[in-house]
Amino acid sequence: MNVGKIDRILRVIVGLVLLSLIFVGPHTLWGLIGFVPLGTALIGFCPAYKLFGISTCSR
Repeated sequence: MNVGKIDRILRVIVGLVLLSLIFVGPHTLWGLIGFVPLGTALIGFCPAYKLFGISTCSR
């Protein structure tokens, strides 16, 4: 795990906002990108953080 609690909450919010683009606003499929932050928040692991050696999780 390398994603902390506040980071997870922010990822859920961003993911839901992006997914809302499918139904509200410009009605674009680019909103499907919202699944990425939702997925990383759900599992608590971000591959990009691992690549750059970042961790927001307090251990």
